[in-house]
Amino acid sequence: MPETQVPATELTSQYTAQVTGDLERNTKEQARIGTEIEALQEQLRALQHDHAVLVSVQQALGGTSPAPAEPAAKAVTAKPSVPAQASARSKRNTPKKAAATSAKKTAAQKPTTKASSAKAPTTAAKPTLVDLIRGHLAQQSEPRSAAEITSALAQTHSDRDIKVTVVRNTLEGLVAKSHVHRTKQGASVFYTAATSPERAAVDSPAAASAS
Repeated sequence: MPETQVPATELTSQYTAQVTGDLERNTKEQARIGTEIEALQEQLRALQHDHAVLVSVQQALGGTSPAPAEPAAKAVTAKPSVPAQASARSKRNTPKKAAATSAKKTAAQKPTTKASSAKAPTTAAKPTLVDLIRGHLAQQSEPRSAAEITSALAQTHSDRDIKVTVVRNTLEGLVAKSHVHRTKQGASVFYTAATSPERAAVDSPAAASAS
């Protein structure tokens, strides 16, 4: 019996030592893995934070759908490119907007310039009624009545509303300034230019009768 008990005690001691060693190794391995897990969890939290930031940036830029949470590493890798893409879009859009704005301003300014340039010569080249009457009388070889002058000017300048009364009043004003001479034949009144050679012929009978 004692011989049988000795080997059993040795085996128990061996098993006990082996189990104790295994427990120590297991404990150390658990501690090592726990440390790695904590480090990985810290990395995961950082990736999740970056993912949330990227999603908010994508939504602010008008993205259609946020990136999924699983490929967090891809989202971190793409982080620098998101602002770059936004900057590139704004750079591409800015010249187009500037060109469109410049084209609109130029188009708005051109009609104004043309209109003002068109009005200036028209206003400057349009003669007055006084100029028309004096020019017409200077070309005549015989005295003309107010009605004849009005008819001639109305045909030559059909774009103007020329009336007999206005022409007669203008003629009387020119007579008062000695720019036009007035003669009377019966009940009719006729006008000639002051520089017209017919003035001498018209005034001669009056001078002769006066003498």
